[in-house]
Amino acid sequence: MKLTVIGGGSTYTPELIDGLLERRDQLPITQLWLMDIDEERLEVVGGFARRMVEAQGGPFEVHLTTDRRASIEGARYVITQFRVGGMAARREDEYLGRRHGLIGQETTGVGGMAKALRTIPVMIDIAREVQELAPDALLASFTNPAGLIAQAVSLHVPEVDVVGVCNGPFWAKMEILEALKEYGGRDIHPDDAELQALGLNHLSWFRGLLVDGEDLWPEVMDIYDKHTPDDRWDRNTINALQMIPNGYFEYYYYTDRKLALQEEWPPSRAETVMEIEKELLAYYADPAHDTPPDSLMKRGGAYYSTVAAQLFTAHYNDLGETHVVNVAHQGAVPGYPEDWVLEMPCKVDAQGIHPLPAEPLPLVSYGLMAAVKAYEMLTVDAAVNGDRIAAYQALLVHPLGPQANRVQTVLDDMLETNRHHLPDTWEL
Repeated sequence: MKLTVIGGGSTYTPELIDGLLERRDQLPITQLWLMDIDEERLEVVGGFARRMVEAQGGPFEVHLTTDRRASIEGARYVITQFRVGGMAARREDEYLGRRHGLIGQETTGVGGMAKALRTIPVMIDIAREVQELAPDALLASFTNPAGLIAQAVSLHVPEVDVVGVCNGPFWAKMEILEALKEYGGRDIHPDDAELQALGLNHLSWFRGLLVDGEDLWPEVMDIYDKHTPDDRWDRNTINALQMIPNGYFEYYYYTDRKLALQEEWPPSRAETVMEIEKELLAYYADPAHDTPPDSLMKRGGAYYSTVAAQLFTAHYNDLGETHVVNVAHQGAVPGYPEDWVLEMPCKVDAQGIHPLPAEPLPLVSYGLMAAVKAYEMLTVDAAVNGDRIAAYQALLVHPLGPQANRVQTVLDDMLETNRHHLPDTWEL
């Protein structure tokens, strides 16, 4: 079995390999292909990857390549974790928001839109190559903005089995289980709990926790009311929602607080990660090292390997497990357009990823989600067609976008800043 990683030179890659090695008995990979356009970085990360695998008895071969088509051909699983423009482009996304008095972030608001415009055309090309060269492959996108990327592929290359994957829901489940243990005396193994969630990637609400068929959510809400274990949220908001928001809701619910933190830059998050990556790459380059360092957790990818390896294991072994991922819901949520990609519980078996029936969100959540989904659909149109009007409308509808009389200024800045990373469909 061949598994391919597009963006294999990422500093995340060793964590992914760690997860694959832990499950080598359930996921019998024979070839791991790491593909990247940065050959020097690929050699560093790939060399470390090879030492990791060799230290565990060499259960599979590790191939390094800059040839994307060769890496995809015949693959059973294709993972994307690339960043068009690298970390320097992420820094530009952050400061694009800051200089216009808006949220500057890589997946949310104007920064997320800039990243999507750069990334969607590349991802569409990759999906078409998967369709041609590995038609039975599962394409798993960890590339941010993960839900929006999955939406674009789902609409424009529907023949490919695509899923957007994020460690956020698993992280939330672990935090909730920790609160139950600390304040409720319940010690629940993560594999025994199913988190109920609905929304979009980085815009989903958690609203249930099933353990042996019992929903412990009333107990969870009681703990959050009495103890407020997550200090990001005020008690009144949680009580009104009766749900726990994804961490990225800080940008929506407490925008002024996040804007104030931006004024303390530098360093922005991208600038911080740049320094972390220098340390990680130096560690990876040392031939004496064959296990990931503890400092990898600073990179921000906790549980990435767990989420990825569990998903592929469930798919390959026909386990029928429930995983929270991003797919077109195909009517699972009554009243929502069936082509909307949602972050929601899905049954994962050998036949694919199947959205489970879910109740629609309450109005307090649906209104915000619908506005952001409108932004996503318009951004897909803009990215695929180089459509300035669609891009203008996307900024206009986004809750974190500029006021109407500033939309054109922000859009011009966004396109000019990213001109070297945009396809020829844009007339720049």
